[in-house]
Amino acid sequence: MTPRSCALTMFACLSLAAPLAFGATDSGAAHDYPTQGRVEYVLGCMDDNGHDFVNVYKCSCAIDKIAQKLSYDDFVEQSTFSKYATLGGEGGAEFRVDRAKAQTKKFRDLQKDAFKACGIGQGAGAGVAK
Repeated sequence: MTPRSCALTMFACLSLAAPLAFGATDSGAAHDYPTQGRVEYVLGCMDDNGHDFVNVYKCSCAIDKIAQKLSYDDFVEQSTFSKYATLGGEGGAEFRVDRAKAQTKKFRDLQKDAFKACGIGQGAGAGVAK
């Protein structure tokens, strides 16, 4: 781990926790996600959309929007199905059944709406995370 990534990880943790510490909340009640889950999402979002400083805020916004709609357990399930939906071979078969396809679609639609609301993927060639 590089010093920059350590600092970025610590900053992301603090950025995500700060609104809770100061009592700031979004208009809707959000589900309680563990900090580690939020940070992992933000870092993955930044991997897909660029490690620009502004994406710390945009990706944090996206996970906040998702947390308003999904419980953490549903988030883990749907994001896992979405992540492995294109996994080939026998090992990926369980990610191609109808239930998995439905969960993948739900998550990708929700993520697309969150990205739009938070200004992620506005540039050419940018899209919803895989």
